[in-house]
Amino acid sequence: MKLLKKLILALAVVPTLALANSGGYPLDRAPERTNDLAALQNGAKLFVNYCLNCHSATAMRYNRLRDIGLTDDQIKNNLLFTGEKVGELMKTSLSAKDAKEWFGAVPPDLSVIARAKASGEGTGADWLYTYLRTYYKDESRPTGWNNMLFPNVGMPHVLWELQGTRGAKFETVEDAHDKSKTEHKFAGFEQLTPGKMTAAEYDNAVGDLVAYLQWMGEPAQNQRKRLGVWVVMFMALLATLAWRLNASYWKEVK
Repeated sequence: MKLLKKLILALAVVPTLALANSGGYPLDRAPERTNDLAALQNGAKLFVNYCLNCHSATAMRYNRLRDIGLTDDQIKNNLLFTGEKVGELMKTSLSAKDAKEWFGAVPPDLSVIARAKASGEGTGADWLYTYLRTYYKDESRPTGWNNMLFPNVGMPHVLWELQGTRGAKFETVEDAHDKSKTEHKFAGFEQLTPGKMTAAEYDNAVGDLVAYLQWMGEPAQNQRKRLGVWVVMFMALLATLAWRLNASYWKEVK
């Protein structure tokens, strides 16, 4: 009886959770580039230069970048800033104590962030792609930045030099359920100062960075997918042979 009550309660909560998740900022679909070596290499460069200063990726070693077409010399000369050997883990030099004092919390490890952010609203790559493209200037925040997807975010906009500074425009509208009340509705972004990249170039760069983060969560994913195709083909061939063998056997019996 207690189990039945728990099941009924769980089913009652599910629609509420779905409704709560559907009211946030909509996710943009991230470009699929985990098979694009040039995009992954550019994403790795952006990750090392802009993310690894504060965030670690302790489940990832520099030498795994060989899988995306980089040599040990290229890794050592262009990407290895926090260690001495290509076999070392991708750790930040920022101490946890300083991070907590400056940001209020220790920046999360990004090894599997693309997988951790997946939800019913979209993939983790979609979340990251939207998040890195929806920062705007907000002087009321301690860092001077805010984010449409992650309101009151503690992380500043580390890619602002590339994108430039943007403001968010809001308009006052009547509440759909109560005409006596009003609410602020997001009406788009406005470019305040230009960045080093155009809007299209910035979106493309973020797509590369997100592709790298997605690949880093499972470096063997492309190999797994290719192997999966061969396994399915083998099983289909085996099933066909078994079917014909079965038909031949029962033909003799009849």
